This record gives sequence, structure tokens and C-alpha cells, in this order.
Amino acid sequence: MNILAIGNSFSEDATRYLQDIAESAGSGLLVRNCYIGGCSLERHVGNIKTGEQAYAYQENSQALRMISIGAALRDRKWDYVTVQQVSGLSGIYDSYEPYLTELIGFIKAKAPEAEVVFHRTWAYEIDSGHGDFPGYDCDQGKMYTAIVKASSRAASEHGLRIIGTGDTVQKVREIKEFDYGHGGLSLCRDGYHLSLDYGRYLAGLVWYKFFTGRSAFEVKFAPENTEQSLIDILKNAVK
Repeated sequence: MNILAIGNSFSEDATRYLQDIAESAGSGLLVRNCYIGGCSLERHVGNIKTGEQAYAYQENSQALRMISIGAALRDRKWDYVTVQQVSGLSGIYDSYEPYLTELIGFIKAKAPEAEVVFHRTWAYEIDSGHGDFPGYDCDQGKMYTAIVKASSRAASEHGLRIIGTGDTVQKVREIKEFDYGHGGLSLCRDGYHLSLDYGRYLAGLVWYKFFTGRSAFEVKFAPENTEQSLIDILKNAVK
């Protein structure tokens, strides 16, 4: 199965461990990420029009080469192509169009056999210093609700299935061990990107379950220096 993410640092977080997760469970996934930090749907469409080789073509968050979206779509036969909005605009529906329509149109023209899937990202940490957080009154719950509303509408209008990474992150934040507001571990490393261990791992499990339909408990891989009890909590949240 071949999966291409057209995104930014949030898709980088989500795909970092996905191949390792799948391999350890006996599933073969080839995963690539088209990365520009902070890249919005509008910027993706602009890059399509110029054909600029502006993206780091990543495997496991490491750049293989620079590439354009068109070249990435031609690189192999993709089964799935994921799209997403930049985090700060993810809860603002008016920021999605007409760019999502144009991006999907381009993908379908270049990779007609691939299913386009929408990646719902996560709300910022409760004490995030991200410059876009005030747009949500620096309220994690408000940001999450806005993301769900905007992304659900956008995905529904295009008939796209949703990878619910943001939903699972929000659910795990309510579990004692990861309840940051009450002394638990934060799933973010800087207030918005996922932590390099548990946060990225959780996102990888969500993607693995979405694309394979298989149980997270089949996964044998875990990042270095993680605790098995915490890994089991994350697996149980995905199942």
C-alpha cells in the first residue's frame, strides 16, 4: 500500500513512525510526506500553479530530495493521498475554499486511482504560545470544536473520509497519564507539534488503524525510551 501525504509539519508528525509501526505488525506500507513547514491549502495550490520544487520529499521525517507536488504524484502509483489545512486555519472553514477544491482536482487528474483522504489535525496545548492560538481565545476545547466543525464540513462537501488524529489526541488528553493540565505528560513538544515519542506514536497508530483496519495491539514497535504502560494506553485508545 502506497500513501502520499501533502501537508506540512503536522503530517510529518503523523507519518514519522507509520512505516515502522506497520512493518512491526506485518503490514507493508510505503509512506511519503510532501513537507513545507506551515504550508496552507492556499500555498499548496500556489505551488501547483508554479510547479516549484518546494517540498522536502520525506520518508520517516527525513528528506529524500526536493520535489514538486506534480512530481510526487507521478513518483509511483498511490493508493491514498492525504490532504489537510495548516493548523492555525484548521478551524476556519472559509480558509479551505476554493483551495481544497483545486487541490483535490489536481490530485485526481494526476493520480486518478488514488483515494483522497482528509487528515483532521489536533488542537494546540492548553498553554501554547503559537501565534494563531489567540484566534481561538487560547482555548484548546474551543479550537478542537472549531477544527471538527470546519473539517467535517469540508470533507463532507468532497466526500472524503477523515483520519481522526485530532479526535484521538483530544481523547487521550483526558486520560490521567496524559492530562497535561493536571500533571500528566503533554502530547506536544512545543505547544503545537506532537511530542517526538508518545505524540507522534499515537498519530502513527491512528493512521495505521485507518489504512489497514487492523488492531493497534498487533503493533510491536515502540519509540526508544518509552514506557510500555504508556504505550499500552495509547494502543487502547486506538484499538
